[in-house]
Amino acid sequence: MNLEYFIAKNIIKGDNRSKKFTKPIINISIIAIALGIVVMIIAMSIVAGFQREIRNKVIGFGSHIQITSYDSQNSYEANPIDKNQDFYPDIDSIEGIKHIQVFANKPGIIKTKEEIYGVVVKGVGSDFDWTFFNENLVEGNAFIVSDSAKQNDILISNAIAKKLKLQVDDKVFVYFIQQNGQMRPKNFVVKGIYQTDMEGFDNLYVIADIAHIQKRNNWTASQVGGFEVLIDNYDQIDEMGEVVYENIGYELHSSTIKEQNPDIFSWLSWQDYNVNVIIILMIIVAIINIVSALLILILERTNMIGILKALGMPNWNVRIIFLYNAGYLILKGLFWGNLLGILACIVQQQFGFLKLPQESYYVSQVPIELNFYLIGLLNLGTLFICMLMLIIPSLVITKISPVKAIQFD
Repeated sequence: MNLEYFIAKNIIKGDNRSKKFTKPIINISIIAIALGIVVMIIAMSIVAGFQREIRNKVIGFGSHIQITSYDSQNSYEANPIDKNQDFYPDIDSIEGIKHIQVFANKPGIIKTKEEIYGVVVKGVGSDFDWTFFNENLVEGNAFIVSDSAKQNDILISNAIAKKLKLQVDDKVFVYFIQQNGQMRPKNFVVKGIYQTDMEGFDNLYVIADIAHIQKRNNWTASQVGGFEVLIDNYDQIDEMGEVVYENIGYELHSSTIKEQNPDIFSWLSWQDYNVNVIIILMIIVAIINIVSALLILILERTNMIGILKALGMPNWNVRIIFLYNAGYLILKGLFWGNLLGILACIVQQQFGFLKLPQESYYVSQVPIELNFYLIGLLNLGTLFICMLMLIIPSLVITKISPVKAIQFD
């Protein structure tokens, strides 16, 4: 054990005479750092969870990447493209691509005995991945699409079901709007009711067999509105978007979900700025507290500093003693802050005590996503910045005169 560490350790322990002055300062500094870390971890986890939930819901309706004709321009009446493409379905063998499926959209009007309601009918095929809708079903079940026979079941949202007073197994007429303005009706049975809390999507989409859209558009069985591509990792969406674009040839167009919904994803990215502001403010508070604690420790130990300097200890070695003290306070604060912050996040994840109004936040409870890699970086960054900032106030030690310090009481 080196001399500086030995002295620093005994200062932290303190003797009976100094405890009543030093101990409260130490405790306040530790609590301030711990609370700062708790706030940073919770804020970071909530924003990450919120971004994940909203992002997954938008992707659930439109996949990560869509392949359409060039003239579709995100229209619900896109020109058909041939299902028999070189990349379909083998593109999912490319590393990073999880699944590819066909789809087609068409505007329609749901009519009941008392109400009518405008919707977009999304047609899906036998290759459709039902994971998202199965996770968000509140009543009924998803239906199975077959290539050999049309399925007359549909999925509607809870919002539409309430507006039209529909329940599972109810029969409804959907009038498809043709390009010439005429209406072509088709009767369906409500197989399931989903709820994602994304008002803009829940109020719009009805899920049905793609064969009905093909028939009303006078398409062949091999014509579809486009392809949806699901990838393994959202963080690679831009990279995988380029991969898909390079594999579909020049006659088709591909776009990522970020490009299709720029407003939503720009809004989500802005949430990171809020977290950054909170982190900066909490680090500033931690620095102010630890600097104050260091200066008070130096002031209280002025007599000891004078003796050490009189005995020949260099200024830097004396400063290291107090930097050890400050490092101890920071590490202890980080320990308790991480413990309490992570525990609070886990409790919210498991039990969802904190609720939110769905109509305002699109989720029913505060979402949490713990990222231990980012938490580790947060801890290292806080420790480094605080220790770096403590080098300046420790310069006070160099100004202390041994003769005056020994006389100081």
